[in-house]
Amino acid sequence: MSEIRMNNIEQVLKSYYGYAEFRPLQKDIIMHTIGGDDSLVLMPTGGGKSLCFQMAALMMDGMAVIVSPLISLMKDQVEGLRMNGIAAEALNSSNDEGYNRNIINRCVEGKVKMLYISPERLVGGVLTILRMFVCHYLLLTRHIVYRAGDTISDQNTRSLGS
Repeated sequence: MSEIRMNNIEQVLKSYYGYAEFRPLQKDIIMHTIGGDDSLVLMPTGGGKSLCFQMAALMMDGMAVIVSPLISLMKDQVEGLRMNGIAAEALNSSNDEGYNRNIINRCVEGKVKMLYISPERLVGGVLTILRMFVCHYLLLTRHIVYRAGDTISDQNTRSLGS
């Protein structure tokens, strides 16, 4: 990892999120991800999981794809990121198809840093189109670890490679 990225992590935290310091383990998680290693992060609600993967995405080249079945969470996250000056979009069934096509085009043009996508959108081959632009993938979110069978249908599970 470049020395510039390591030296700027606190600057990125301050400029995009307004925080002077990380919560416990956040910096370690971010550095682990930036280093190219896989992670399984379990933190309590409000523990700062989102900041971990968002910061890693900001510190890496390319676009992060965040898979979540929770459309309301996607909308909240995208709105917050945009308010902080980060190019984010949510590709899901609550959008009309024209809007979703515009999102995909923005991704291909390199105008999106973080793409939230619902599991059912993986079936249509969206990731095949976007694969060359992705810096890392995340499977979210709250409740998935203990409720995956309840929140992800068989079709969506197959699309995730299970």
